[in-house]
Amino acid sequence: MIRLIDALAVQKNLDGSLAALQWSDLSVEEAEGLGATVGALLGLGADGEAGMEAGAIAGMGAGSDGHLIDESEVWDVADSIKPGSAAAVALIEHIWAVPLRAAIANAGGVAVSDEWVHPLDLVEIGLLASDEL
Repeated sequence: MIRLIDALAVQKNLDGSLAALQWSDLSVEEAEGLGATVGALLGLGADGEAGMEAGAIAGMGAGSDGHLIDESEVWDVADSIKPGSAAAVALIEHIWAVPLRAAIANAGGVAVSDEWVHPLDLVEIGLLASDEL
């Protein structure tokens, strides 16, 4: 089972005009909360505690429309595709993985391969972004 956090589909017509559709399984409240969490982790990496608070505020604001993929991404996706084509971007949560991860840990197991985005990954992204400034 998965939960759709946010999705964006963009169609570029032959004449270059765009059509976009965005949807999410999150309520506005859930999007604000998840945005605040992600923003806080990015901010923590970028600027410690002060960055964490600022990131949480910015992240909550970013989720205030019920989406975590910003509308400006329409232009980024559109720039990546040819006229007469379409593309979609989806951010999903693997709900089924949470109890599986817990069961493996409780049984003394160790993950051999783990290709998920973790909270520390977001902190590291914040660190990298602060190095670029």
